[in-house]
Amino acid sequence: MVLVYDYDVLVLGSGPGGQKAAIAAAKLGRRVAVIERRHMVGGVCINTGTIPSKTLREAVLYLTGLNQREMYGQSYRLKDDITVDDLTARTQHVIGRETDVIRSQLARNRIRLLTGTGTFADPHALQVTDDSGRESKVTAEKIVVAAGTRPARPSTVEFDDRTIIDSDGILNLENVPQSLVVVGAGVIGIEYASMFAALGSKVTVVERRDRMLEFCDLEIIEALKYHLRDLAVTFRFSETVASVERRANGALAVLESGKRIAADVVMYSAGRQGMADQLNLEAAGLSADSRGRIKVDEHFRTAVPHIYAVGDVIGFPALASTSMEQGRLAAHHACDEPVRAMHELQPIGIYTIPEISFVGRTEDELTEKRVPFETGVSRYRELARGQIIGDSYGMLKLLVSPDDRTLLGVHVFGTGATEIIHIGQAVMGCKGTIDYLVDTVFNYPTLAESYKVAALDAMNKMRSIDRMRA
Repeated sequence: MVLVYDYDVLVLGSGPGGQKAAIAAAKLGRRVAVIERRHMVGGVCINTGTIPSKTLREAVLYLTGLNQREMYGQSYRLKDDITVDDLTARTQHVIGRETDVIRSQLARNRIRLLTGTGTFADPHALQVTDDSGRESKVTAEKIVVAAGTRPARPSTVEFDDRTIIDSDGILNLENVPQSLVVVGAGVIGIEYASMFAALGSKVTVVERRDRMLEFCDLEIIEALKYHLRDLAVTFRFSETVASVERRANGALAVLESGKRIAADVVMYSAGRQGMADQLNLEAAGLSADSRGRIKVDEHFRTAVPHIYAVGDVIGFPALASTSMEQGRLAAHHACDEPVRAMHELQPIGIYTIPEISFVGRTEDELTEKRVPFETGVSRYRELARGQIIGDSYGMLKLLVSPDDRTLLGVHVFGTGATEIIHIGQAVMGCKGTIDYLVDTVFNYPTLAESYKVAALDAMNKMRSIDRMRA
């Protein structure tokens, strides 16, 4: 008996991973459908996560005139009284345009968009419940789960989405808070801390560990900390929030050490919780861990071979960029199409103010593994483009192997970091050496020429060592 399914590939979720999986499968000639809630086309990335937060950052930089103060003085502002409406106007515009783009791409590739919430009915079927409560069942030969995540909420905290909020709630604030406590110094927490500090909020960051963003280069993080402190951010490391007491005019965060911090708003940034716990996975013969994540193999297959999972719902690295590639690779494997595995070099971009980006290994990692390296550093203040844009603090650091002169890591701090990191990524991916960076010609004036300056710096250091040894 030959089973006839409604679709060849059914994708649960239209975020970066789900969208790319659906389009890749459609390009391979398969009948594809995507299940998504009406107000969440594009997933968390478009509606409450990556796109809104990065758009908010651009609005903050523009309206505060922060990037221009090097040229026009510390009192320079484009707008004195910045409101939440000023910030969200740009955010809503971008969300609307991005949603239209995704709807257009799905329609252009003849991908059916099934509106509603999807849960498993059996290993080959999903129950779709629309906004009015009507249920329908849809079947598929292969299924890709790209359900994403939601902010993790500690059970001991009473969130009211006004005074005590998570990272989603930050986008729904009625006013720019005069004071803000951020609990958790991870990527999301530090990004929002830097944005609201730039707006003039008095920000306190509480982190139970002794440093923030510990996967980043220590020198880069120290530079970021310096600039955040310059924006009046207070850090409380090795501290834990014991409780938050709501008051009529704000909240009081009580630390286990006994300290008390008063604030208009307390924002918890306690990581993300996978949505797998809401999918009725048991009906498909699957399970999730305590953080709502699904385990997959190198092809993004779950324990049930015809069901795949991609994106944040499978855990680290949980980036929009990697999720897109995971979706494409999963779709190709599901359609029995040969495809190369994801490249091991994956850049990390952190949209703080100023921004950070890196690819490859850090100094700490190389030192721990006893891998010798030399550093080459370029500072934006020594570049003509750095002077033109008023960035005197930015820097680029290359970690170079003294044995074969290949790049072991690239770390950038400052304007355009998330853009220019890809030059280093390309050189590393092609097994290039710093000789290429020294010999090549970069446009002038650009931030990209920082690669040549840093490469020359590293080469001169290695040449000095060679002379001493000779």
